[in-house]
Amino acid sequence: MALDSVKVPKLSLTETLFGLFLRLVAVSCFWFGLSYWAMLIGFSFGGGARFDLLPVPWRVAATALAVVYPVAALGLWLLVSWGPVIWVVAAGAEAVMFAVYPQIFGAKPLLVAAHAAVAVTFVLFRAAIFYQRARQARAARIDLP
Repeated sequence: MALDSVKVPKLSLTETLFGLFLRLVAVSCFWFGLSYWAMLIGFSFGGGARFDLLPVPWRVAATALAVVYPVAALGLWLLVSWGPVIWVVAAGAEAVMFAVYPQIFGAKPLLVAAHAAVAVTFVLFRAAIFYQRARQARAARIDLP
């Protein structure tokens, strides 16, 4: 029976670590989403940042991020292709908020740097996986008769 079974290729160490990395980013996205929801409903900041008390730019940004971050967390946790895309939208919006418009939203250079570090790490993982798969494909072609 084992000889008739379909053989599923084993994941490399790089692919396993990449999955772990995406799940860690998913946990942080869920935390960011919860923190925006807590702010909007008045649970954090002593109720001073409730939705009805926020200025219009903060209303738009916080509401959008409160929805987009948990969706990105779900996509990243499930390791589906749209998860990183939604994360780029959320992290990009937050980076623009705090880097381009600090007079409205305040400056958070550490958060912007953290988003950049996650993006660079993602690109490095994808490049390493691409290199490994290209090397495996080349090895398979050379060994064929």
